Amino acid sequence: MERRTCYGKKFFEKRKRKGVTEFEAIQLMRERNHFGAMMVDNGDADAMISGLTRNYRSVVRPVIQAIGLEKDVNTVAGMYILNTKRGPLFLADTTMNLNPTAEEIAEITANVAKTMRKFKITPRIALLAYSNFGSSPGEDSEKMSRATGILHQKYPNLVVDGELQANFALNSDLMNEKFSFSLLANKQVNTLIFPNLSSGNIAYKLLQEITEADAIGPILIGLKKSVHVLQMGASVREIINMVKVAVVDAGNK
Repeated sequence: MERRTCYGKKFFEKRKRKGVTEFEAIQLMRERNHFGAMMVDNGDADAMISGLTRNYRSVVRPVIQAIGLEKDVNTVAGMYILNTKRGPLFLADTTMNLNPTAEEIAEITANVAKTMRKFKITPRIALLAYSNFGSSPGEDSEKMSRATGILHQKYPNLVVDGELQANFALNSDLMNEKFSFSLLANKQVNTLIFPNLSSGNIAYKLLQEITEADAIGPILIGLKKSVHVLQMGASVREIINMVKVAVVDAGNK
């Protein structure tokens, strides 16, 4: 009771200008996702895993409200890791942003790359669309092209290119034959960035079902502390994999 009241008062200080009263804040600490998020925020826990029996937004909302974003981060994203025959494949954003701008996609991509390096993996990133390097102009292709330009300017050492169709991104021979000028030529792409939530969510679910690859995620990118959300009904193996990710993330943060 004492801890719940303490967390509630601290949560109230965070949300008092966002329509939350002190009484409501204390009552919210009866809800496990709010309470767990405040445990992590106050250093009483190093990481939090949730989502097994709750829908995604009901878990993410209290986490963002209680913990907040990392310094200089404006956009939280959800990333999946698929353990495929070609090695781990990273996909983002698959869970958070409905229709991100070019600037938001560039930020998401940079934060995904930062996270991958924490796992000792060198990112090789394709920004996906329905066209290749301006072959078919349109809103999504032009947005991904602008995001690529931003990334090339701000992170010249990052191996990233686009906009690209998915088959070219994943087929090195096809890439080398048609687009030898690309930064991804002669490199095996291990990261796919999508133009909107619909394409990202559909893609990872299709890949997971067709390839029967183990999926780890969604891993939340951009939070101050280590909090991650399971797929509803995740298996024991998926829970264990997510706990491993959370531990590494907590250690890095």
